[in-house]
Amino acid sequence: MAHVKNENQTGIFGKGIRAQETRLAWLLMSPTALIVFGLVLFPAFFSIWISFHDVGLDNLNNVFGAEFTGFDNYRDVIDDFAFKWQGWNQWGAFVTTIVYSFTSTILTLFLGLIAALILNQKFVGRGLARGIFLFPYVAPVVSVAFVWRWILDPGPAGVLNDVLMSTNVIDLPKAYLAQRGLAIWIVVLFQGWRYFPFAMLMILARLQAIDTTLFEAVDVDGGNAWDKFRYVTLPDLRYVLGAIFLLRLLWTFNKFDDIWLLTGGGYGTNVLPVLTYQFSFNSSNFGKGAATAMILLVFLVVFIVIYVLTVMRNLEED
Repeated sequence: MAHVKNENQTGIFGKGIRAQETRLAWLLMSPTALIVFGLVLFPAFFSIWISFHDVGLDNLNNVFGAEFTGFDNYRDVIDDFAFKWQGWNQWGAFVTTIVYSFTSTILTLFLGLIAALILNQKFVGRGLARGIFLFPYVAPVVSVAFVWRWILDPGPAGVLNDVLMSTNVIDLPKAYLAQRGLAIWIVVLFQGWRYFPFAMLMILARLQAIDTTLFEAVDVDGGNAWDKFRYVTLPDLRYVLGAIFLLRLLWTFNKFDDIWLLTGGGYGTNVLPVLTYQFSFNSSNFGKGAATAMILLVFLVVFIVIYVLTVMRNLEED
Protein backbone atom coordinates (compact mmCIF):
# COMPACT_ATOMS: atom_id res chain seq x y z
CA MET A 1 0.00 0.00 0.00
CA ALA A 2 2.85 2.39 0.81
CA HIS A 3 4.43 1.63 -2.56
CA VAL A 4 1.17 2.37 -4.39
CA LYS A 5 0.72 5.59 -2.42
CA ASN A 6 4.26 6.67 -3.35
CA GLU A 7 3.66 5.93 -7.04
CA ASN A 8 0.48 8.05 -7.04
CA GLN A 9 2.03 10.92 -5.09
CA THR A 10 1.30 14.17 -6.94
CA GLY A 11 2.79 17.64 -6.91
CA ILE A 12 5.86 18.98 -8.63
CA PHE A 13 8.08 18.26 -5.62
CA GLY A 14 6.80 14.74 -5.05
CA LYS A 15 8.70 11.52 -5.73
CA GLY A 16 5.99 9.51 -7.45
CA ILE A 17 5.47 8.85 -11.17
CA ARG A 18 2.88 11.61 -11.50
CA ALA A 19 5.23 14.09 -9.88
CA GLN A 20 7.96 13.11 -12.33
CA GLU A 21 5.54 13.54 -15.22
CA THR A 22 4.54 16.97 -13.88
CA ARG A 23 8.19 18.07 -13.70
CA LEU A 24 8.78 16.77 -17.21
CA ALA A 25 5.74 18.69 -18.48
CA TRP A 26 6.99 21.94 -16.92
CA LEU A 27 10.45 21.30 -18.33
CA LEU A 28 9.08 20.81 -21.84
CA MET A 29 6.85 23.88 -21.61
CA SER A 30 9.48 26.18 -20.12
CA PRO A 31 11.21 27.18 -23.43
CA THR A 32 7.86 28.20 -24.96
CA ALA A 33 6.83 29.94 -21.75
CA LEU A 34 10.08 31.91 -21.67
CA ILE A 35 9.66 32.94 -25.33
CA VAL A 36 6.08 34.05 -24.75
CA PHE A 37 7.08 35.99 -21.64
CA GLY A 38 10.12 37.59 -23.28
CA LEU A 39 8.53 38.48 -26.62
CA VAL A 40 4.86 39.06 -25.70
CA LEU A 41 4.04 39.54 -22.04
CA PHE A 42 7.04 41.54 -20.85
CA PRO A 43 7.00 44.03 -23.80
CA ALA A 44 3.25 44.50 -23.34
CA PHE A 45 3.44 45.29 -19.63
CA PHE A 46 6.61 47.31 -20.13
CA SER A 47 4.81 49.47 -22.72
CA ILE A 48 2.01 50.09 -20.24
CA TRP A 49 4.60 51.09 -17.62
CA ILE A 50 6.40 53.43 -20.05
CA SER A 51 3.13 55.15 -21.00
CA PHE A 52 2.91 56.52 -17.43
CA HIS A 53 6.52 57.76 -17.28
CA ASP A 54 8.66 60.40 -18.92
CA VAL A 55 10.99 58.29 -21.07
CA GLY A 56 13.22 59.82 -23.74
CA LEU A 57 16.71 59.60 -25.17
CA ASP A 58 18.13 61.43 -22.17
CA ASN A 59 17.20 58.71 -19.68
CA LEU A 60 17.24 55.49 -21.69
CA ASN A 61 20.18 54.32 -19.60
CA ASN A 62 17.95 54.51 -16.51
CA VAL A 63 14.44 53.77 -17.76
CA PHE A 64 13.17 52.43 -14.45
CA GLY A 65 14.27 55.64 -12.78
CA ALA A 66 12.15 57.77 -15.12
CA GLU A 67 9.75 60.27 -13.60
CA PHE A 68 6.17 59.13 -13.10
CA THR A 69 3.85 61.46 -15.04
CA GLY A 70 0.46 59.81 -14.53
CA PHE A 71 -1.88 60.46 -17.44
CA ASP A 72 0.15 63.40 -18.82
CA ASN A 73 1.35 61.36 -21.81
CA TYR A 74 -2.23 60.41 -22.66
CA ARG A 75 -3.36 64.05 -22.41
CA ASP A 76 -0.46 65.11 -24.62
CA VAL A 77 -1.46 62.56 -27.25
CA ILE A 78 -5.13 63.57 -27.23
CA ASP A 79 -4.23 67.29 -27.41
CA ASP A 80 -1.65 66.81 -30.18
CA PHE A 81 -2.67 68.31 -33.52
CA ALA A 82 -1.56 65.11 -35.30
CA PHE A 83 -4.04 63.06 -33.27
CA LYS A 84 -7.22 65.08 -32.98
CA TRP A 85 -9.75 66.40 -35.49
CA GLN A 86 -8.72 69.72 -37.04
CA GLY A 87 -11.46 70.03 -39.66
CA TRP A 88 -12.58 68.33 -42.83
CA ASN A 89 -9.16 68.84 -44.39
CA GLN A 90 -7.29 67.76 -41.25
CA TRP A 91 -8.86 64.59 -39.90
CA GLY A 92 -6.13 63.71 -37.44
CA ALA A 93 -4.74 60.21 -36.85
CA PHE A 94 -7.70 59.08 -34.76
CA VAL A 95 -10.41 59.78 -37.34
CA THR A 96 -8.14 58.72 -40.19
CA THR A 97 -7.56 55.36 -38.51
CA ILE A 98 -11.29 54.74 -38.13
CA VAL A 99 -12.13 55.77 -41.70
CA TYR A 100 -9.19 53.87 -43.14
CA SER A 101 -9.90 50.70 -41.15
CA PHE A 102 -13.64 50.48 -41.81
CA THR A 103 -13.59 51.46 -45.49
CA SER A 104 -10.68 49.21 -46.41
CA THR A 105 -12.24 46.29 -44.49
CA ILE A 106 -15.57 46.76 -46.27
CA LEU A 107 -13.77 46.96 -49.63
CA THR A 108 -11.76 43.83 -48.81
CA LEU A 109 -14.93 41.96 -47.93
CA PHE A 110 -16.75 43.15 -51.05
CA LEU A 111 -13.91 42.23 -53.42
CA GLY A 112 -13.42 38.89 -51.68
CA LEU A 113 -17.12 38.07 -52.04
CA ILE A 114 -17.13 38.94 -55.75
CA ALA A 115 -13.97 36.90 -56.37
CA ALA A 116 -15.33 33.91 -54.43
CA LEU A 117 -18.60 33.95 -56.37
CA ILE A 118 -16.66 34.02 -59.64
CA LEU A 119 -14.26 31.22 -58.66
CA ASN A 120 -17.12 29.08 -57.37
CA GLN A 121 -18.35 28.72 -60.94
CA LYS A 122 -17.01 26.02 -63.24
CA PHE A 123 -14.93 27.34 -66.14
CA VAL A 124 -11.76 26.46 -68.01
CA GLY A 125 -8.62 27.58 -66.16
CA ARG A 126 -10.31 28.00 -62.79
CA GLY A 127 -7.29 26.60 -60.94
CA LEU A 128 -4.98 29.06 -62.67
CA ALA A 129 -7.35 31.90 -61.89
CA ARG A 130 -7.34 30.98 -58.20
CA GLY A 131 -3.55 31.08 -58.18
CA ILE A 132 -3.50 34.50 -59.86
CA PHE A 133 -6.07 35.87 -57.44
CA LEU A 134 -3.85 34.82 -54.52
CA PHE A 135 -0.85 36.78 -55.77
CA PRO A 136 -1.56 40.09 -53.94
CA TYR A 137 -1.84 38.27 -50.61
CA VAL A 138 1.21 36.00 -50.88
CA ALA A 139 3.57 38.53 -52.49
CA PRO A 140 5.89 40.41 -50.09
CA VAL A 141 4.37 43.71 -49.01
CA VAL A 142 7.58 45.60 -49.79
CA SER A 143 7.58 44.46 -53.41
CA VAL A 144 3.90 45.17 -54.11
CA ALA A 145 4.07 48.53 -52.31
CA PHE A 146 6.98 49.66 -54.47
CA VAL A 147 5.20 48.44 -57.60
CA TRP A 148 2.27 50.67 -56.65
CA ARG A 149 4.63 53.57 -55.99
CA TRP A 150 6.16 53.03 -59.43
CA ILE A 151 2.70 53.01 -61.02
CA LEU A 152 1.75 56.20 -59.15
CA ASP A 153 5.14 57.88 -59.52
CA PRO A 154 4.70 61.68 -59.76
CA GLY A 155 7.11 61.94 -62.68
CA PRO A 156 6.32 61.38 -66.37
CA ALA A 157 7.88 57.91 -66.04
CA GLY A 158 5.09 56.83 -63.69
CA VAL A 159 2.89 54.23 -65.36
CA LEU A 160 -0.41 55.96 -64.60
CA ASN A 161 0.89 59.41 -65.59
CA ASP A 162 2.37 58.00 -68.80
CA VAL A 163 -0.92 56.32 -69.79
CA LEU A 164 -3.07 59.36 -68.96
CA MET A 165 -0.72 61.77 -70.73
CA SER A 166 -0.47 59.49 -73.78
CA THR A 167 -4.25 59.45 -74.06
CA ASN A 168 -4.48 63.23 -73.48
CA VAL A 169 -6.51 62.80 -70.29
CA ILE A 170 -4.05 65.04 -68.40
CA ASP A 171 -1.49 67.53 -69.63
CA LEU A 172 0.99 67.39 -66.75
CA PRO A 173 2.04 64.54 -64.45
CA LYS A 174 0.40 64.40 -61.03
CA ALA A 175 1.63 63.26 -57.62
CA TYR A 176 -1.27 61.03 -56.61
CA LEU A 177 0.20 59.88 -53.30
CA ALA A 178 1.04 63.47 -52.36
CA GLN A 179 -2.48 64.87 -52.71
CA ARG A 180 -4.35 65.28 -49.45
CA GLY A 181 -7.79 63.70 -49.73
CA LEU A 182 -6.75 61.41 -52.57
CA ALA A 183 -3.83 59.64 -50.91
CA ILE A 184 -5.97 58.07 -48.19
CA TRP A 185 -8.35 56.53 -50.74
CA ILE A 186 -5.42 55.16 -52.73
CA VAL A 187 -4.17 53.49 -49.55
CA VAL A 188 -7.67 52.11 -48.92
CA LEU A 189 -7.73 50.74 -52.48
CA PHE A 190 -4.32 49.17 -51.92
CA GLN A 191 -5.59 47.49 -48.75
CA GLY A 192 -8.68 46.14 -50.49
CA TRP A 193 -6.62 44.82 -53.39
CA ARG A 194 -3.92 43.28 -51.23
CA TYR A 195 -6.11 41.47 -48.70
CA PHE A 196 -9.22 40.45 -50.66
CA PRO A 197 -7.70 36.97 -51.34
CA PHE A 198 -7.90 36.23 -47.61
CA ALA A 199 -11.64 36.96 -47.62
CA MET A 200 -12.01 35.12 -50.92
CA LEU A 201 -10.53 31.89 -49.56
CA MET A 202 -12.75 31.82 -46.48
CA ILE A 203 -15.90 32.71 -48.42
CA LEU A 204 -15.10 30.23 -51.18
CA ALA A 205 -14.66 27.43 -48.64
CA ARG A 206 -18.10 28.19 -47.23
CA LEU A 207 -19.70 28.47 -50.68
CA GLN A 208 -18.53 25.00 -51.58
CA ALA A 209 -20.17 23.62 -48.43
CA ILE A 210 -23.67 24.91 -49.27
CA ASP A 211 -26.17 22.17 -50.03
CA THR A 212 -26.94 22.33 -53.77
CA THR A 213 -30.47 21.08 -53.19
CA LEU A 214 -31.30 24.51 -51.80
CA PHE A 215 -30.50 26.09 -55.16
CA GLU A 216 -32.58 23.42 -56.90
CA ALA A 217 -35.51 24.31 -54.64
CA VAL A 218 -35.21 27.96 -55.74
CA ASP A 219 -35.26 26.81 -59.38
CA VAL A 220 -38.41 24.81 -58.72
CA ASP A 221 -40.06 27.87 -57.21
CA GLY A 222 -39.18 29.88 -60.31
CA GLY A 223 -36.41 31.92 -58.73
CA ASN A 224 -33.50 33.51 -60.59
CA ALA A 225 -29.80 33.94 -59.80
CA TRP A 226 -30.47 36.96 -57.57
CA ASP A 227 -33.02 34.96 -55.56
CA LYS A 228 -30.45 32.20 -55.05
CA PHE A 229 -27.91 34.73 -53.79
CA ARG A 230 -30.40 36.60 -51.60
CA TYR A 231 -32.24 33.71 -49.99
CA VAL A 232 -29.62 30.92 -49.98
CA THR A 233 -26.05 32.14 -50.42
CA LEU A 234 -26.07 35.33 -48.37
CA PRO A 235 -27.85 33.90 -45.26
CA ASP A 236 -25.44 30.97 -45.31
CA LEU A 237 -22.45 33.32 -45.44
CA ARG A 238 -23.51 35.69 -42.66
CA TYR A 239 -21.29 34.25 -39.93
CA VAL A 240 -18.30 33.88 -42.23
CA LEU A 241 -18.71 37.46 -43.44
CA GLY A 242 -19.01 38.67 -39.86
CA ALA A 243 -15.90 36.80 -38.78
CA ILE A 244 -13.88 38.08 -41.75
CA PHE A 245 -15.04 41.65 -41.16
CA LEU A 246 -14.03 41.70 -37.50
CA LEU A 247 -10.72 39.92 -38.09
CA ARG A 248 -9.73 42.20 -40.95
CA LEU A 249 -10.86 45.23 -38.93
CA LEU A 250 -8.58 44.16 -36.08
CA TRP A 251 -5.61 43.64 -38.37
CA THR A 252 -6.16 46.79 -40.41
CA PHE A 253 -6.61 48.96 -37.32
CA ASN A 254 -3.17 47.80 -36.21
CA LYS A 255 -1.56 48.01 -39.67
CA PHE A 256 1.70 49.92 -40.04
CA ASP A 257 3.74 48.71 -42.98
CA ASP A 258 1.32 49.38 -45.86
CA ILE A 259 0.82 53.08 -45.15
CA TRP A 260 4.44 53.58 -44.14
CA LEU A 261 5.73 52.10 -47.40
CA LEU A 262 3.27 54.04 -49.59
CA THR A 263 3.12 57.50 -48.01
CA GLY A 264 5.10 57.44 -44.77
CA GLY A 265 1.98 58.69 -43.02
CA GLY A 266 1.96 61.99 -44.89
CA TYR A 267 -0.70 63.81 -46.91
CA GLY A 268 -3.63 62.87 -44.70
CA THR A 269 -2.76 59.18 -44.27
CA ASN A 270 -1.37 59.32 -40.73
CA VAL A 271 -2.89 56.54 -38.62
CA LEU A 272 -2.35 55.55 -34.98
CA PRO A 273 0.33 52.86 -35.61
CA VAL A 274 2.36 55.33 -37.70
CA LEU A 275 1.79 58.07 -35.12
CA THR A 276 3.13 55.72 -32.44
CA TYR A 277 6.32 55.32 -34.47
CA GLN A 278 6.62 59.07 -35.04
CA PHE A 279 6.23 59.96 -31.36
CA SER A 280 8.65 57.24 -30.26
CA PHE A 281 11.44 57.50 -32.83
CA ASN A 282 11.05 60.80 -34.67
CA SER A 283 10.30 62.84 -31.55
CA SER A 284 12.19 60.49 -29.18
CA ASN A 285 9.28 60.64 -26.74
CA PHE A 286 8.82 57.00 -25.85
CA GLY A 287 6.28 57.70 -23.12
CA LYS A 288 4.03 59.52 -25.55
CA GLY A 289 4.50 56.80 -28.15
CA ALA A 290 3.60 54.12 -25.61
CA ALA A 291 0.49 56.09 -24.61
CA THR A 292 -0.57 56.19 -28.27
CA ALA A 293 -0.08 52.43 -28.48
CA MET A 294 -2.23 51.94 -25.37
CA ILE A 295 -5.03 54.04 -26.89
CA LEU A 296 -4.79 51.81 -29.94
CA LEU A 297 -4.88 48.75 -27.69
CA VAL A 298 -8.14 49.89 -26.08
CA PHE A 299 -9.90 49.92 -29.44
CA LEU A 300 -8.43 46.53 -30.36
CA VAL A 301 -9.73 45.06 -27.11
CA VAL A 302 -13.20 46.47 -27.85
CA PHE A 303 -13.17 44.82 -31.29
CA ILE A 304 -12.00 41.53 -29.78
CA VAL A 305 -14.82 41.61 -27.22
CA ILE A 306 -17.35 42.27 -29.99
CA TYR A 307 -15.88 39.39 -31.99
CA VAL A 308 -16.13 36.98 -29.06
CA LEU A 309 -19.65 38.06 -28.05
CA THR A 310 -21.11 37.95 -31.56
CA VAL A 311 -19.36 35.72 -34.06
CA MET A 312 -17.95 33.12 -31.68
CA ARG A 313 -21.19 32.87 -29.67
CA ASN A 314 -23.26 32.46 -32.83
CA LEU A 315 -20.91 29.74 -34.07
CA GLU A 316 -21.26 27.88 -30.77
CA GLU A 317 -25.06 28.12 -30.94
CA ASP A 318 -25.06 26.70 -34.44
